[in-house]
Amino acid sequence: MDTIAKILVVDDESAICDALKEVLEYESYAVQTIQSAPEALKLLENEQFDLVISDIKMPEMDGLEFLEKLRLLRDVPVIMITGHGDIDTAVASIKAGAFDFITKPLDLNRLLISVRHAQERQSLVTETRQLKKKVNRRYEIVGESPAVQELKAIIGKVAPTDARVLITGENGTGKESVAHWLHEMSHRAGNPFVEVNCAAIPSELIESELFGHEKGSFTSAIKQRKGNFEIADHGTLFLDEVGDMSLSAQAKVLRALQENQIVRVGGEKKIQVDVRVIAATNKDLRQEIEQKNFREDLYHRLGVILIHVPPLRERLEDIPLLVDHFMKLSCEHQHMPQPQVTEDAIAALKQLPWRGNIRELNNMVERLLILCGSTITGEDVERYANR
Repeated sequence: MDTIAKILVVDDESAICDALKEVLEYESYAVQTIQSAPEALKLLENEQFDLVISDIKMPEMDGLEFLEKLRLLRDVPVIMITGHGDIDTAVASIKAGAFDFITKPLDLNRLLISVRHAQERQSLVTETRQLKKKVNRRYEIVGESPAVQELKAIIGKVAPTDARVLITGENGTGKESVAHWLHEMSHRAGNPFVEVNCAAIPSELIESELFGHEKGSFTSAIKQRKGNFEIADHGTLFLDEVGDMSLSAQAKVLRALQENQIVRVGGEKKIQVDVRVIAATNKDLRQEIEQKNFREDLYHRLGVILIHVPPLRERLEDIPLLVDHFMKLSCEHQHMPQPQVTEDAIAALKQLPWRGNIRELNNMVERLLILCGSTITGEDVERYANR
């Protein structure tokens, strides 16, 4: 460990506190002891610890009540200490969120192993949070223009519901970001977000991709496979470029949405699924319906809520914020210092047609970062712009 882990021991018996402090400090942990659960909660309001070890049987407030209040206060692993006669209570503590429990008389080797495992798990949790934060930054919706403010307001209203959403907009406008935020701001956020690019999967494989298949259902089906509807159970399924889905797959998706059930390719068993479906397209689905390329009944099933993502040319005032956002992300990724972007560079960027929208601007910022010096000017923009 790069830093010394801080452990709080909560036990009304001073002998237990002293013994645990001695053993844990010998193992190079920073240890603080306290003999009252209410006092421990007051301490934890202001101080951060990496692990808490708490007795279950204590006056004033027992370990289970302490655990319950602590979980509302901080996300920290807790190891409970219990007597042999309190195993049922110890099991209840695990159900209530404790990491582990150790019975008295204490097996110190067992305790140290549990402490080490708790620290490893907490490191993984912290790492996962940091990765998720990076993902969130990648899909952040940046801008203060009226168009973006309206978009954020709609997302805020729709995200907490289970309503299906159809996101429309040109290529590169950020439809995927909208889908991610609809998921992140919903009650399904802790469950899978599964993305399917309907345009990238051959039409003969899309049904297997969505619904899975049974072994032997077609030549290359050498084993049973779950589809994305099953993988996304209790989460969100994002059907990107849904306008490119085959009519056969459309019929099966419609049935799945109507019945909340799917059947694997080559199978007969109906499998119950609880999935929120969000779809996106850059096509005019009304026109596709007229041309018999898209089912009108599926359109109405998918488009309970319609969200249109504006093109960059309709929100040029957001370019300074977008440039700063993409520049910071690119500098972190490329391990480069952030250059100064002059006002005439921003003015030059606002003059470009941006046929590729936000995606094109992101690429442009990375190009300028790599090819220019510590200052990016309007001349640099003119030189490296794709016209």
